[in-house]
Amino acid sequence: MDMRLELVPLPSTDVDRSKAFYADQLGFQVDHDVEPGNGMRIVQLTPPGSACSIAIGAGFSDPHAPPVLNLHLVVDDVAAARDKLIDNGVAVSEVSDMGGGILYAFFSDPDGNSWALQQISR
Repeated sequence: MDMRLELVPLPSTDVDRSKAFYADQLGFQVDHDVEPGNGMRIVQLTPPGSACSIAIGAGFSDPHAPPVLNLHLVVDDVAAARDKLIDNGVAVSEVSDMGGGILYAFFSDPDGNSWALQQISR
């Protein structure tokens, strides 16, 4: 039996602000931005090269839910990815060497959902 993680819902207090952060600053592809009715709005975005997407929206999740922590974006070059995000106005930590060829840099979205850029040297 296959089990594929394909969508991670994230809490958002301002859908337009979150959409702009993920699309404009991180470069995520906007897959859907739909309003099916009853005040509901769902925006699905996918990181470049990823099979898993995120969803933000109104009316389908608790806007007061705690943030999602430590989502990982695996990259080939953490320093280059960090520089690109900084150029796009994202506050990203310094690169941390965890040993064993594993490097990290960290950032958060406007709602406190936290992300890690991870590079694993093989």
